[in-house]
Amino acid sequence: MTDLSPSDPPDSYRPLRIGTRGSPLALAQAHETKIRLMAAHGLPEAAFAIVPIKTTGDRVQDRPLSELGGKGLFTREIEDALLAGEIDIAVHSMKDMPTVQPDGLAITCYLPREDVRDAFIALGGLGTGNLADLEPGSVVGTSSLRRRAQLCHRRPDLEVVEFRGNVQTRLRKLSEGVAQATFLAMAGLRRLGLRDVARAPIPVEEMLPAIAQGAIGVEQRLGDARVTAMLARINDADTAHRLRAERALLAGLDGSCQTPIAGLATLSSGTLRLRGEILRPDGSECLTGEVSGGVAEAEALGTALAADLRGRAGEGFFDA
Repeated sequence: MTDLSPSDPPDSYRPLRIGTRGSPLALAQAHETKIRLMAAHGLPEAAFAIVPIKTTGDRVQDRPLSELGGKGLFTREIEDALLAGEIDIAVHSMKDMPTVQPDGLAITCYLPREDVRDAFIALGGLGTGNLADLEPGSVVGTSSLRRRAQLCHRRPDLEVVEFRGNVQTRLRKLSEGVAQATFLAMAGLRRLGLRDVARAPIPVEEMLPAIAQGAIGVEQRLGDARVTAMLARINDADTAHRLRAERALLAGLDGSCQTPIAGLATLSSGTLRLRGEILRPDGSECLTGEVSGGVAEAEALGTALAADLRGRAGEGFFDA
């Protein structure tokens, strides 16, 4: 258990070790977590240490994510380090997280959610700068099966190519002409100070985002009471309620990086509204649904919507 006390001098305690991927966006998310913990507990910067960890998803860049084993590609090595006691907490982009954590670990904290929308990114003169401006046959790059299926459903006249890498890598590929346009999450662009890169944020009514898009989760070892108490001070309850519903939807659909699934929960005056969408990988069919209820019903809402969509889809819906 990490020994931290706001009243002790900085050199008298071991820093809280924050595990994260090493990409600029992941590091920005870890720094945001650190800053919130510093403010909530009156601790100095020396009370924390950020520990970058390279994951399978970071190491293998020449193959689509769907061929590498689905969700867990960006979390497994970090969770191994957490279980081994090499780090004290792990900071994750929640859209990368499997719906079940390894024995002994739990996500007990969510930071306030950022902009959930996708961003349309394109270089050169494209009129108002949105998807409708692309000429038939234009090349769009994405590594997301959800975005690929949504794009093929809306614009089957476009060519879609694999487009992996972090935000900076994908922007470089765009400038090199690998594709004429791509999509990035508005949340990531905002956290990196790159919001002006987006030609146009895409309304969720036009392109429902990935489950948990824009949300940061913090994972810890079960039984670490000190860390539990620290994280409780920065947990955002509204985000937690929304993600309980969205992740229940994902779990009910057995979602992974190999299944085009979108979903978004919103919370207003104590009522959760959960929208979900599943698509055939080639975009030829799209099924949508919606449920609403109280926050105490969050998991039940996600499970019910998943059952409805799964029942309407039938066997083989996600087959390529």
